[in-house]
Amino acid sequence: MRPTASLPFDHYVDVLKALAEPTRLRLAMVLARSDLTVSELTTILGQSQPRISRHLKLMAECGVLERYQEGAFAYYRLSDKTAAGSLARDLDIRLDEGDPIVARDRDRLEQVRTERARRAADYFARNAESWDRIRALHVSDRKVEETLDRILGKRRIGTLLDVGTGTGRMLEVLAPRCDRAVGIDASREMLAIARTKLDDAGIVNAQVRQGDAYNLPVEAGSFDLVVMHQVLHYLDDPARAVREAASVLAPGGRLVIVDFAPHELEFLRADHAHLRLGFSDESLTGFLDACHLEMRAIEHLSSAAAETGGLTLTICIGQDRRMLLAPGETATDTLHHYA
Repeated sequence: MRPTASLPFDHYVDVLKALAEPTRLRLAMVLARSDLTVSELTTILGQSQPRISRHLKLMAECGVLERYQEGAFAYYRLSDKTAAGSLARDLDIRLDEGDPIVARDRDRLEQVRTERARRAADYFARNAESWDRIRALHVSDRKVEETLDRILGKRRIGTLLDVGTGTGRMLEVLAPRCDRAVGIDASREMLAIARTKLDDAGIVNAQVRQGDAYNLPVEAGSFDLVVMHQVLHYLDDPARAVREAASVLAPGGRLVIVDFAPHELEFLRADHAHLRLGFSDESLTGFLDACHLEMRAIEHLSSAAAETGGLTLTICIGQDRRMLLAPGETATDTLHHYA
């Protein structure tokens, strides 16, 4: 969601000054399209790292950019939380794409994206054999996505958080229905893949960042929908992760959990780091109850290989009970709006 707050006059002038310098305007234009590191920005603009860093610092201080850490790397993006970032985006869409400087920067941005894609493909290739064995046991992505689409309904989603985003598939599916989407994952390799896929899909309202499911790097009470898609079985304390996810829900927000029903495939624990062999309906309901979330739906999907030891997937949706009521509206009425 674009910020609606206006800027005080002096701050407005500062933002315009920050964007009125050629290098800083070029930085804003490429960062409107992708999260990038300082080294990637030096490649695109052809300028020294100290020079780029100084410009980035000034732009971050006036609210045009966001900076976040991912291991040893710092990423920058055009802010989607501030009026200053919104102003920069407005300038971006009015820029002549045929201008030689703009065209050259965008060509170099595509080269950076291509290199990311190459590294991501190498990572997939190194892990493809083991992943394919597991994927053969899964419910198809299409079946899961169609079920989620039906359960969530057609109402537009304001803000989305995807916890354990992995390769970013849920962001690809749901970001077009959102104003703003954020994916969190502990693995830098997975985040690299996710960024490549979002770039390839042309999705600019979603970002990914490194973080811990037990300590999410986002503001409490700020998301309308939080998704935990096949995350809990990797965690030693899934109840704690659900509590953390619930803590970032806005009033009336929904939490979606997609994970395996109980099974006996021990090789997943031994070979693929699964700490839990699925979750019963009672366990998932207990997680939601402990967070004061109301169970809104629970469904089960079986894979085509179920008769030979395939996995059953459970999809459940809990909703925050703090309703924002319109005049004359009851809590039950408000819940129906989300169905």
